[in-house]
Amino acid sequence: MNTSSDCPLCRDAGGLLVLQTPKWRVIRSTDDANFPAFYRLIWQAHVAEFSDLSAADRSLCMEAVVRIEQVLREALRPTKINLATLGNVVPHLHWHVIARFDWDSHFPNPVWGAARREVEGRAEAMLALPLADLDRRVALALS
Repeated sequence: MNTSSDCPLCRDAGGLLVLQTPKWRVIRSTDDANFPAFYRLIWQAHVAEFSDLSAADRSLCMEAVVRIEQVLREALRPTKINLATLGNVVPHLHWHVIARFDWDSHFPNPVWGAARREVEGRAEAMLALPLADLDRRVALALS
């Protein structure tokens, strides 16, 4: 597997590890409490672009992204799911899968955009189930 010691996504998990396979890992981002249901699928090999993957690996990657999205939709009933693969800061292939709600601090703006409102209390408390249960559902759907 290609890795780079100066890449933060090669050095560590990148968040709370939910599941890891030889090809990819899924983490839940713990960086911003405003977006508790924020998952990332990170390709294990250090590749920068989706087109760097073989056709079979692209299919494997997208199937995993779809399964994460399905779990979030079924478990949380969000207003929208955001999918993104930016990689501008870390040139390491990863997909963001983010459950968005009309009550969240930035909606309908991107999570990286300007906040539009304050969220009273913790956003995590507004979810339909505890994050540990959501993590287990994501892991089960990908196993």
